[in-house]
Amino acid sequence: MVDVAAIFKAYDVRGVVPDQLDESVARATGAAFVEVLDVLTGAGAVVVGYDMRPSSPALAAAFAEGVTSTGADVIDIGLASTDQLYFASGRLQLPGAMFTASHNPAQYNGIKLCRAGAAPVGSESGLADIADLVAKALTETPVSVAVPGKVVHKDLLTAYADHLHDLVDLTRIRPLKVVVDAGNGMGGHTVPAVFATGPVEILPLYFELDGNFPNHEANPLDPKNLVDLQAAVREAGTDLGLAFDGDADRCFVVDEKGDPISPSAITAAVAVRELAKHPGSAVIHNLITSKAVPELITEHGGTPVRARVGHSYIKQLMAETDAVFGGEHSAHYYFRDFWRADTGMLAALHVLAALGEQDKPASEVFAEFERYVASGEVNSRVDDAAATVAAIEDTYAGRDGITVDHLDGLTVDAGDWWFNVRASNTEPLLRLNVEAGDAATMERVRDEVLALITGAPVEEKN
Repeated sequence: MVDVAAIFKAYDVRGVVPDQLDESVARATGAAFVEVLDVLTGAGAVVVGYDMRPSSPALAAAFAEGVTSTGADVIDIGLASTDQLYFASGRLQLPGAMFTASHNPAQYNGIKLCRAGAAPVGSESGLADIADLVAKALTETPVSVAVPGKVVHKDLLTAYADHLHDLVDLTRIRPLKVVVDAGNGMGGHTVPAVFATGPVEILPLYFELDGNFPNHEANPLDPKNLVDLQAAVREAGTDLGLAFDGDADRCFVVDEKGDPISPSAITAAVAVRELAKHPGSAVIHNLITSKAVPELITEHGGTPVRARVGHSYIKQLMAETDAVFGGEHSAHYYFRDFWRADTGMLAALHVLAALGEQDKPASEVFAEFERYVASGEVNSRVDDAAATVAAIEDTYAGRDGITVDHLDGLTVDAGDWWFNVRASNTEPLLRLNVEAGDAATMERVRDEVLALITGAPVEEKN
């Protein structure tokens, strides 16, 4: 029996194929999705897309069978990036399902679900109810209506590319040469369409769609997966390098030297551009982004809004505040003009526009958005996360000049440095992020907190 609770996560479905996620689960999920979202009395159809993993077409087809078994129709857009699926959901005003495991290894697959207009479906907005119906369906004989729905195939790749170019015009920028590492993921599908014409010359790296990831994991958040891109940028002398994750909804950037530009700097840079078009707007940033992000938003006349980590919180706050943009430290970027959904490709276009509108190299253009020194996320395995976090708070709370808050885990702010420590939702891990005005201070604070987490003594530095 499939452990449904183990694969239905907070924001999506994710599991090993076929042990945890197989066609029977996908089929039951399709039928449950129609019931929970009341599709038959609403849109009447569901849009479905899938990535390049070997298991994706069959899982997507099984999900479609579940949908049509209820009498609802399916709009099948075929191979797609996750943000292309969100585009389809927004353009067609249909609920959607994307089959992908994003950056996870090849043996995994998953389902990202959304309501019409790319609105998120999470555990508190329907996903838990879907999971309950799936668990029940897996123990019963499936029932179909007398007249099933139909499957219609629709190619929206060109329309997706056109919409992005309507939002960011690259026709007036200087010519740029850019290495793009698709990691054998869906960037190899969308990048050629988006950059078919225009002043940006693409040097492709690992564009062959291959869900076995023969070159490296499609997870640019891990520095080891940027090594090939960095080497290619330096060797070819390009203006920039871009890397997409497996489902191409996240984009990472390296400058002309091959040095990574932090997602916080990209968030700040895109925020400044969006505020120039929409003065005074709110901009969302999660609490792990650099302190430079809210500073720059304020300096450019916007209103920074601090959020918990996670796309459902970002999208909810964007709706509540009518925010023009939102960014996370994990390189998820959300745009009001893209149905508040996350799209790495639109962020990439903003980056290219920001660079191409100036004569300076990328390292100089984006330097103004890098004000502080960050540790990056440091993960530590712990037996009792709650007790560990409480001990850390006891250590720092009450010190002069220290403030603490619990928006998401524990954040301790001393003015010239801050850190956040959060428990993982899925593993016995604590995630630590530290930022300070200089490397020495960052390292001192990082090591102090890690010592409290692991129980190891702090090493004295000469």
